[in-house]
Amino acid sequence: MLKVLLMTSLFLFAVSIAIFLYRFVKGPSIPDRIIAMDAIGISLIAMMAILSILLKTYAFFDVILLFGILSFVGTVAFSKFIERGVVVDYERDR
Repeated sequence: MLKVLLMTSLFLFAVSIAIFLYRFVKGPSIPDRIIAMDAIGISLIAMMAILSILLKTYAFFDVILLFGILSFVGTVAFSKFIERGVVVDYERDR
């Protein structure tokens, strides 16, 4: 029973990633695309966690943590780029 539920959830996450990819490509604005990219990252993290449960291994946990950190940093960098036009500010106001 648990295996069926986990496989169903993997399928539903795959469908949601397909929907997010559509939003990423056709998004009417840049913030919509950033939100779609972040949602894709979260869905991939969830899929890796479910796959880890299905395979009964702890090997994916480090990958999940790394992917979560990279997803967060990417979202912050894109948001900062939209707001200021640059990711790294070399000139500081003193």
